[in-house]
Amino acid sequence: METGEQDYTTGAGQPLAARMRPLTLDEFAGQEHLLGPGKLLRRLIEGDSISSMIFWGPPGVGKTTLARIIANRTKANFIDFSAVTSGIKEIRQVMMQAEENRTYGMRTILFVDEIHRFNKAQQDAFLPFVEKGSIVLIGATTENPSFEVNSALLSRCKVFVLHALSTDDIIRLLKRALTDERGFGRDHVTISDKALGAIANFCNGDARSALSTLEMVVLNGEVSADGIAVTDETLSQCLSRKSLMYDKDGEEHYNLISALHKSMRNSDPDAAVYWLARMLEGGEDPLYIARRVLRFAAEDVGLADPRAMEVGVAAYQACHFIGVPECNVHLTEAVLYMSLASKSNSAETAYMDARAAVEKEPDAPVPLIIRNAPTGLMQQLDYGKGYQYAHDYAEKITAMQCLPDSLKDRVFYHPTEQGQEIRYKERVEQIRAWKEEQRKKK
Repeated sequence: METGEQDYTTGAGQPLAARMRPLTLDEFAGQEHLLGPGKLLRRLIEGDSISSMIFWGPPGVGKTTLARIIANRTKANFIDFSAVTSGIKEIRQVMMQAEENRTYGMRTILFVDEIHRFNKAQQDAFLPFVEKGSIVLIGATTENPSFEVNSALLSRCKVFVLHALSTDDIIRLLKRALTDERGFGRDHVTISDKALGAIANFCNGDARSALSTLEMVVLNGEVSADGIAVTDETLSQCLSRKSLMYDKDGEEHYNLISALHKSMRNSDPDAAVYWLARMLEGGEDPLYIARRVLRFAAEDVGLADPRAMEVGVAAYQACHFIGVPECNVHLTEAVLYMSLASKSNSAETAYMDARAAVEKEPDAPVPLIIRNAPTGLMQQLDYGKGYQYAHDYAEKITAMQCLPDSLKDRVFYHPTEQGQEIRYKERVEQIRAWKEEQRKKK
């Protein structure tokens, strides 16, 4: 081999994560629910009987690696396709080649990395070829395929969900990288189990991140005649800041706001502040969070503590006025208030019940007695006839019917006894009882 030429048999010159990419299922770490003995995906791969499928999971859990393993085992023509660099023209060229291969009895397996990056037109280009069996499609995505893959294409694919690797899985990968000749097996690296555990915890279940971090600490280790020693100081410098996995446009965005909302609903201030911090430190727009907190004030606190609405509005204004990072404490105060406030969803359920009634009968006529009569014709048609102006009565209330006849006496608001709402419960019960008594007198 000439000087400067890479050794492609061992992967020299490649990043550690690329050199240590598993070549067989036995080397693959994690995903026991799919690849354990007798599990479906393992049987499909070992039997070379792959059908169209989508691998869905977070970064660094083995989606592309599984495709590579399939490529090494299959007798089919395997094509690696990138959604980042390919367009309709490239798709059609590949599809025509696959169609030609089919006429000769050869299967084509098409692997599309980051399939969520394809738009609808690009995904539609695959559909007829998947339907008639010209290609077996394998897609990989970090995004929920329910949102990112066309329903027609998705219905023809089996979705396999890959999970973030456990700390133990990551540690096993790191130890193999230290002993395998594709990794640092020839370098005699000294690193403590505690340090390996710290790297495993740092990487958020991402094998690629873990191996890249290991490579960084080893390359910055202390070199001696005995090998390379990774010190605590080197490790600390390389792990100085943990990168948060947060995509403001992806599923994790919705997962975290859901976690915040449900933690506040469950009156768990500690969890609520944690999820708030996850979002803010990940770069979320504080005004978005403030809007969701304000919605929570009405949906989940409601009349049990009407001041929650004021706190929510004040928090939104504070975020608007001073922005990040200063507004984090204002959001924290609002989140803590919502978490500790008495809870009532009576406003939410009242509206949902009323909406259901509207959907069932969208055109129920407004009672004549509460219609306006700005013209003579309307007066002749009895618009507003018999209207009772509440302020003219000592009780400031009347027994006048305000609902359509088809919904007469229908109850939508069901107050709880939580917090201050117990006062509203007593009041509404008094009003309803008084009106019922007045109607009986007629």
